[in-house]
Amino acid sequence: MSTPQIVALAVAALAIFWAIGAYNRLVRLRNAIGNAYAQIDVQLKRRHDLIPNIVEVARRYLQHEQETLERVTAARGQARAAADIARSQPTAAGALGSLALAEGVLDSAMSKLMAVVEAYPELKADAQMRELSEELTSTENKVAFARQLFNDAVLDYNNAAQQVPTNIVAAIGGFHQAAMLQATQSPAEREPVRVAF
Repeated sequence: MSTPQIVALAVAALAIFWAIGAYNRLVRLRNAIGNAYAQIDVQLKRRHDLIPNIVEVARRYLQHEQETLERVTAARGQARAAADIARSQPTAAGALGSLALAEGVLDSAMSKLMAVVEAYPELKADAQMRELSEELTSTENKVAFARQLFNDAVLDYNNAAQQVPTNIVAAIGGFHQAAMLQATQSPAEREPVRVAF
């Protein structure tokens, strides 16, 4: 073998080893997204499991607020269904968008329920309701933290898949851009807050 052939083989071998390393890195980063979503999923399940308990405690006091309680129950069902779909596709924009929308509806319904709870001193003073409310608040904080970790994992993956020359391996290997979880807000909610004195 001549020196140019040896150099060509060495360059080809280096390119192959680099491509294998880049592919494995993309796989590791994509799996990190799945792991990060699993952390969100655990907290969402905990949240979804708490809500029926809160509704049941509130139902004892709020006989005439059935519509509010039914909205919470329906929103919880939609959020659970969206979470099931997102669990199977944690990098799909459509699944994550549906999850964010369903969770937004659930957040709104829960906010209305908690506002009703505030209006009833005997319900607000109920020990079980206080405990469930505190647990829900703690879970909400954990969900927010898990969402941040998920978005960080997606950012790392997307950066790796889009940077040259790894983007070539990503295109050949079928590594598509992953979607981040985003807050759902109406256009009015995105408007700057107007303060008047």
